[in-house]
Amino acid sequence: MKAIRVHQFGGPEVLRLEEGPPPQPGPGQALVRVHAIGVNPVETYQRSGSNPAIKLPWTPGTDAAGLIEVVGPEVKKWKAGDRVYTSDTLTGSYAEFTLCPEKDLRRLPANVSFSQGAAINIPYATAYRALFHRGRAQAGEVVLIHGASGGVGVAATQIARAAGLTILGTAGTEGGRKLVVENGAHHALDHRDPEYLQRIMTLTGGRGLDLILEMLANVNLGSDLPLLARQGRVIVIGSRGKVEITPRDLMSRDGDVRAMFLFNATEAELDGIHAALAAGLENGTLRPVVGREMSLADAAKAHAAVLEPGAYGKIVLKP
Repeated sequence: MKAIRVHQFGGPEVLRLEEGPPPQPGPGQALVRVHAIGVNPVETYQRSGSNPAIKLPWTPGTDAAGLIEVVGPEVKKWKAGDRVYTSDTLTGSYAEFTLCPEKDLRRLPANVSFSQGAAINIPYATAYRALFHRGRAQAGEVVLIHGASGGVGVAATQIARAAGLTILGTAGTEGGRKLVVENGAHHALDHRDPEYLQRIMTLTGGRGLDLILEMLANVNLGSDLPLLARQGRVIVIGSRGKVEITPRDLMSRDGDVRAMFLFNATEAELDGIHAALAAGLENGTLRPVVGREMSLADAAKAHAAVLEPGAYGKIVLKP
């Protein structure tokens, strides 16, 4: 099979397409023939060497969708030919085949394409956990979703709309803002507009926001805090550096800044998240948006593109 391999940490150029034998499933494992691969920012950080637990050589990726090729002994839930998406892998998803524990396979509904399936795990599970496990979102509250045209932002917008929240979403392009509204936001704002913070306060009648999903805390966190309503919460999903804040902006509102990392979720939490996502996918409430499909050989270009501003849906690699 062909797979992306990393032999030394560094920039996108360390992603190399190589050939080798596919892995073989052991007890409780299944081999998946990959039809589509989700590219996530976290994989660019791992590729750069942020996780000392990663041993080289290494194939990136947790998110894929495809068909089960063969199952190992003791696998009870799955059989060859089943349509699945992955919530983790043993051998990395940037490959033509990936090996998965039985517990990390999720059924892919017939109405969801493989490319959409590759866009489910990290974006939608992150959005769900940020909104409900960490953010304590309640119907009727007002949420600001930064970067609402990106993978996690699209997921959060769809989930929040289904849960009865009022949604303000930001995007840096006209096309992105159109996408934000199409996915359920009540208002789409241009974060490059110097007046957009004041517009948020106007749209909320001066009350402020109950919840903010923050994708780039090193840029926005300091300006997020004055936007909070009393007992408002900021959930930090992404950051690429340090930031300075004024603690009194939190104190005066009894506000909270909470962080989240999907890989800290327990197995029980993940099972609950994916059960909720399955219901939304089956009834069409959740509709993963694929903004760009690229060849597996273009993984390096995808790693550069996923960090560029102006996100529009999910970047997916096709073997």
